[in-house]
Amino acid sequence: MSTAEAIRVSPEWLDLRERADAAARSHDLVVHLRRLTTGGPLVVHDLACGSGSVGRWLAPLLPGPQHWILHDRDPDLLALTDVPGRDIIVETRLSDVTRLGRDELAGASVVTASALLDLLTANELDRLIQACAGAGCPVLLTLTVTGRVRLSPADPLDARVAASFDQHQRRGRLLGPDAVEAAAEGFRRLGAEVVVRPSPWRLGATDCDLAAEWLTGWVDAACEQEPALAASADLYRRRRLREAAAGALAVTVGHADLLVLP
Repeated sequence: MSTAEAIRVSPEWLDLRERADAAARSHDLVVHLRRLTTGGPLVVHDLACGSGSVGRWLAPLLPGPQHWILHDRDPDLLALTDVPGRDIIVETRLSDVTRLGRDELAGASVVTASALLDLLTANELDRLIQACAGAGCPVLLTLTVTGRVRLSPADPLDARVAASFDQHQRRGRLLGPDAVEAAAEGFRRLGAEVVVRPSPWRLGATDCDLAAEWLTGWVDAACEQEPALAASADLYRRRRLREAAAGALAVTVGHADLLVLP
């Protein structure tokens, strides 16, 4: 079993984050991608697609007609996929995206993935890079965590929680916040051009539910990594959740998007 297979994502979490994801992704890279996708119908392979949020965001920004092929290892999530739009065909494939063969992406016009790279080990990332490179098309990889988190108002415990969380992200040889650099280097070694843009979540008063859910998971993971943190973190968590509920907490969560040009 691959490391990525051990991490399950709930539909509720995907729904909660979809609006923030769409707002965060780099539109500059999409403008660049559009210039490369003007020659006829597009075939887009979306890897680890979840419920299809990348398609719902990206399909309206690309020229049509489009054929979306959605890959995921979770049949329950595949059953929820939906990419609406005129002249759009949707196909689902149950697959482990860390073990794709080159032929599985044959004929692709674009390969996409979101919130995936930091959940991979170095070996899994290398296999994914090889599969994408074999497709010979642009690859858009969005919302990989970078380890940069900023909360306002600031708290003395912020830095310690952030550092412990980053170490938790690297458990089991996962790349976590090192994934952006590793992916860019991996594609460049194969001769590709890689363009990187920041894509941070910026959560404010209108995102209090997402901020609270993210904060709870962030602190819990930090305490799992560093059990000695738990006593201090309990009061910290409750204080921060009160701030989020009151719309008084602003959170910036660092991500980066990569556009790979073969």
